[in-house]
Amino acid sequence: MSQNLLVTPGPHLRHSYTTQKVMLDVVIALLPAVVAAGIFFRLHAAILIGTCVISCVLTEYICNRVRRKPNSLGDLSAVITGLILALSLPPMLPWWAGVIGSAFAIAIGKMVYGGLGCNIFNPAMIGRTFLTACFGVLMTTWTVPATVNPDMPQVSQSSITVDAITRATPLALSKDAIKGKASTEFAPKIMRNLFWGDRPGCLGETSSFALGLGALYLIFRFTISWELPFAVLLGAYVAAAAAHWINPAHYMTPIVHILSGGMLLCAFFIATDPVTAPITRLGGYIFGIGVGVMTILIRTVGEYPEGVMFAVLLMNALTPMIDRITKQKPIGGATIVK
Repeated sequence: MSQNLLVTPGPHLRHSYTTQKVMLDVVIALLPAVVAAGIFFRLHAAILIGTCVISCVLTEYICNRVRRKPNSLGDLSAVITGLILALSLPPMLPWWAGVIGSAFAIAIGKMVYGGLGCNIFNPAMIGRTFLTACFGVLMTTWTVPATVNPDMPQVSQSSITVDAITRATPLALSKDAIKGKASTEFAPKIMRNLFWGDRPGCLGETSSFALGLGALYLIFRFTISWELPFAVLLGAYVAAAAAHWINPAHYMTPIVHILSGGMLLCAFFIATDPVTAPITRLGGYIFGIGVGVMTILIRTVGEYPEGVMFAVLLMNALTPMIDRITKQKPIGGATIVK
């Protein structure tokens, strides 16, 4: 009896770990940061997170309908983009700005390239960069956490003091220290605030503890490997240590840089994006170290206090070249370079 054979090109690997399951793991890992955002910023967090997620999902649905492509919402990548974008935004950002950033992130950062797997830049960072370029004041307006002051007043950038970290973000304080207007010494209480999250900042960046829980979940689930996040943190630590060694009065210690801003969110949830990161292990080390070093350079040398989004996008642009120079040798043969 003759049988029909289906011949397809390799690889012929099957695994039950689908794209949807990977994205679901990331959603679960982000839940501690979402809960922490709700604790510290209350209704502001709920509105902004909900707005960004819904806007991302709706934008992807509309793009698929316009392009007459199959529905791709089931892979949960739009949900991830909305969550990461929302967690990297200031709590006081108006909901309509979240809609604009989300629509730009999906439509321009992802769908114009063909959808998931085709985009060369991280969509959430594309959206945040666009919002920073358009609404600079709104993107640098912070509020005191509700756990510190239930009224949640806005942060006064003109009254930054070392003993009141609740009145300024650590990175804003760092910029004032570079200009000689403040000190880089942090009291033990302030260091605890950096860990638990009782400080101003973006929704998902304040609590290092919450981000650490999510990171451990991803690593133990083998959703991400530890090498790339380690490279990001290593690059940032070495660069920050060098700056602090050169001038400790102006530049913060490496541990403060690691716990401040979006460093942990970047290392475990943004830089590890499998679409925009290199595919080789060596390439991952180069990419991660580059992200870490560039972030610290922007924080210490540039005018903008945070450099994560710019560092990620710059290294995303270099990913094809990194993949090419770290191309692995085929088994039983030599690498063919055309």
